Amino acid sequence: MALLTCRALSLGYEGKEVAGNINFEIEAGDYLCIVGENGSGKSTLMKTLLGLQKPLCGEIITGEGLRQKDIGYLPQQTDVQRDFPASVWEIVLSGCQGKKGLRPFYSAQDKKLARANMEIMDVFSLAGRCYRELSGGQQQRVLLARALCAAGKMILLDEPVAGLDPKVTAEMYSLIEQLNKSDGITVIMISHDIEAALRYADKILHIGNEIFFGSKGDYLSSSAAFASLKGGDA
Repeated sequence: MALLTCRALSLGYEGKEVAGNINFEIEAGDYLCIVGENGSGKSTLMKTLLGLQKPLCGEIITGEGLRQKDIGYLPQQTDVQRDFPASVWEIVLSGCQGKKGLRPFYSAQDKKLARANMEIMDVFSLAGRCYRELSGGQQQRVLLARALCAAGKMILLDEPVAGLDPKVTAEMYSLIEQLNKSDGITVIMISHDIEAALRYADKILHIGNEIFFGSKGDYLSSSAAFASLKGGDA
């Protein structure tokens, strides 16, 4: 059974559809990039997958014991969030909240997991620093470490390299690829960078006037890709 299946999914707010008839299937270990026009519903889809809002219609089916609390999430940051006055350690450890349940305190296992993910992201040396004092690239590494604390099997990333310089962008893509290929984490990533999506992803979901889901090879020969590569999508 697939790790995640969406059937005839319709997305929107207050009954107004922003995207409809979305169908796709993700296997464990896949790397899916979601691409498409601005305002086409990419972030709305991600919030729906996370259970933060309900679909207008259709169904989302999980397999292999996947639960929503086992999905890590790295959202786009607002200016207020970038200025959050907490320590790096507090930010990363908060990713274990879903595992904490009704316990009032984090366990030794939670703290061990937070430290391990900080070391993977090379930010443990920043543990005592205030989050808002960090560079954009450092903040993204911290947030990715936080997301990994929740990610038992899958991680969702909403434009994880937005606003980063080319060097840091390349480093972030490399880290995400390592998590997918070496650690077996299933990745679903929204990206406006079609070239990067085609370089790193196994599968492409294009949302817009045309819906496409399939391998990146099939995507390259589709009309949806033709419009994107001409610069019609953001």
